Amino acid sequence: MVDWVRLRLDVDGFDDGEFEPYLRRAQGSGIGFTTMAELGDTADHRRALYDLNKMCSADIPDRGEFYTYDAYVAQRIDVPAFDPGGVILAIRDGVWIGMSATSLHADKGVAFSEMTGVLAPYRRQGLSLALKLLAIRFVRSSGYRWLATLHHPRNASAIAMNRRLGFVDQTDVRS
Repeated sequence: MVDWVRLRLDVDGFDDGEFEPYLRRAQGSGIGFTTMAELGDTADHRRALYDLNKMCSADIPDRGEFYTYDAYVAQRIDVPAFDPGGVILAIRDGVWIGMSATSLHADKGVAFSEMTGVLAPYRRQGLSLALKLLAIRFVRSSGYRWLATLHHPRNASAIAMNRRLGFVDQTDVRS
């Protein structure tokens, strides 16, 4: 059994300033950012999100088989916690190259970072930090104080990125 690394960020205490340069640098290199809400929550966009999520998830240790499309939609999109404004997309030349999906759990008073990922050719450029910054801003604008996430303990780069942003260890991520 995996002992997941559970992290939480106090969004109210988060200082955007340190991470703003990552966003500006990405935009200056021709990468645009948008949300599923801005593009439209359509069948084609859901399929594109699924495909991007599947590709970005391939490197997660012990990930196993990715959801089928129908299971993905049923478990990640067609649920009360889904908000298309919480799906931040990085786009270059019309191609979706990165994503950060955040769900809002009103019943628990916490937002949950479902997935932040960037396609392999675009990694190591600060895009994950830029995407996560926009996700944190979404959480803040949605009126949530806490953003939680969890990672496989061997996903060192994701854990390090979240800790750099100020996430701290927590025993119960969804409460």
